[in-house]
Amino acid sequence: MTDSSAASALLDRIQAPEGEGREIPDAATRETIGRAPVQTVADLDDAIARARAAQPGWEALGHGRRSELLLAAADAIDANAEALAHILSREQGKPLNGPNARFELGACTAWLRTNATTELPSEVLIDDESMHAELVYKAAGVVAAIGPWNWPLMITIWQIGPSLRMGNTVVVKPSEYTPLSVLAMLSVINEVLPADVLIGISGDREIGARLSSHPDVDKIMFTGSTATGRKIIEASAGNLARLTLEMGGNDAGIVLPGTDPAAIAEDLFWGAFLNTGQTCAALKRLYVHESIYDQVVDALAGIASSMPMGNGLDEDNVLGPLQNKPQFDIVSRLVEDAKARGARIVTGGEAAPELGELFYRPTIVADIPNDADLVQEEQFGPALPVVRYSDVDEAFAWANGIDAGLGASVWSSDPEQAREAATRMQSGTVWINSHGGIHPMVPFGGVKGSGYGLEFGVEGLKSVSVTQVVSGPGRKG
Repeated sequence: MTDSSAASALLDRIQAPEGEGREIPDAATRETIGRAPVQTVADLDDAIARARAAQPGWEALGHGRRSELLLAAADAIDANAEALAHILSREQGKPLNGPNARFELGACTAWLRTNATTELPSEVLIDDESMHAELVYKAAGVVAAIGPWNWPLMITIWQIGPSLRMGNTVVVKPSEYTPLSVLAMLSVINEVLPADVLIGISGDREIGARLSSHPDVDKIMFTGSTATGRKIIEASAGNLARLTLEMGGNDAGIVLPGTDPAAIAEDLFWGAFLNTGQTCAALKRLYVHESIYDQVVDALAGIASSMPMGNGLDEDNVLGPLQNKPQFDIVSRLVEDAKARGARIVTGGEAAPELGELFYRPTIVADIPNDADLVQEEQFGPALPVVRYSDVDEAFAWANGIDAGLGASVWSSDPEQAREAATRMQSGTVWINSHGGIHPMVPFGGVKGSGYGLEFGVEGLKSVSVTQVVSGPGRKG
C-alpha cells in the first residue's frame, strides 16, 4: 500500500459519510481532503459519561499495565507514521521533511514512551517516632484535552500521554482547522487501548465551551490563544476543574554584543521559522546590539531567501503555507503596518500567490521600532522583526515589556555572560544560543499571559494528578 493510499484508508475510518460533516481543505492547494464529523453537545455529554464510566477500571489496571499499553500505542503510531504524516502535511500545511510532519510524528512517540516509563512514586514526608506520612499521587478523573492547529498531533500527545499514564480517561477536542489528523491518530491509538479510555469529539466552539464547563470534567488541558484561555478559566469556575494552560507567546531573543553572527544565524532562523513560524514558543521578536546588527540581519536574510517553500508533500520543501486564512491575514496586516512605519523589508514582505493562496514569503524586517505592531503582537507566521538596540538594559526592558512569557532566548559567545543574562528574562523557559528546543523530561510552561501549569516529565505527571496525604503511626522505638 502506498503512503497516500494508507492515508486515505486512515481517513476513511474517521471521516463523516459522503454528504455529511464539514469539508477540510488541503492547506496548500485548498482542495478538500476529507470531511470532519460535526458532533453535538449531546454527543459530547455521552462521550464524557462513557469516559467517566471507564475511568475506575482504567486506573485499577495499575501503572505497570497502563505503561505497557502506552508503549503499544507508541508502536502503533510508528507503524502508521508515514500515513499520519501525509494527512498532517496536507491538513496543517507543514512539509514532510525538515522539522515538520515526520519530525512531529517522531516527537509523538518519543513523548509517549517517556510518559509510559517515567515513575512518580509517593513521597515520604515524615518517617520517625511521631508519625509516618506520605504524599500519594492519584488520577484526577476525566481530562478534557483541547488542542491547537499548529502542532496538532504532538500537542495532543503532550496532553493525553501523561493523563492516561496516571489513570485518567481523556476526551479530546481537536482544533476545527486540523481535526482529521488528530482523529486518525486517536483511531490508531485506540486499536490497543480499552474502550472509552480515549475519546475524540469533533465539533465547533460550542463543543469547546461545553467541555470547559462540564460538571464531570476534572482537569482541563489547553493549548491555544490567551483570549480563548481566559474564556476557559471563566467557564471552568463552576466545576472547579484543575487547569493547565499553555497560551499565547511572543518570545523575545536578545543577541548580546560580542556574539559571532555566523555562529548563530542558522539556529536563529529555525528558532523563528520552525513550522513556518506557527509555533507557540517560536522566536517572534529579535533584539540585536548595534555593533553586530547589520551582520545578523544579512545572515538571516541569506538563509531565509534560500529556504525552499511550497507544497508539503514535495520532499524538497521545508517551509509551507499559513494554515488558515485568518492567520494569513494577521501576518499580512502586521507586515504592512511595519512597512507603513518605515521599517526595511530585507527579504520577503509579501504573499507568494504562485505557490498557493496562503503562502507568505519568509520575511526579515529590519530597522523597526519596538512599538510597532509586528513587535508587540504575536504574528504566528514567517515574519521576524529585528530590533536594533544600543543599551543592554533597554533591550531587557523591551523584551520583558509585554504580557507574555512562554519562552525567551539569549545569544552570546560568553557562556557566563549568557547565563547571567538568562536570569533577567521573564519567561517560563530561557534558552541559551538556541530557541524552542524541548525535551520530554524537562518541564515546560509559561508565565504572565502565557498561562500556568507545567507539562513534561515528573512535573507533567503531577499536573494531571490529585494528591492525597496518607498518615499513620510512627516507628516504634
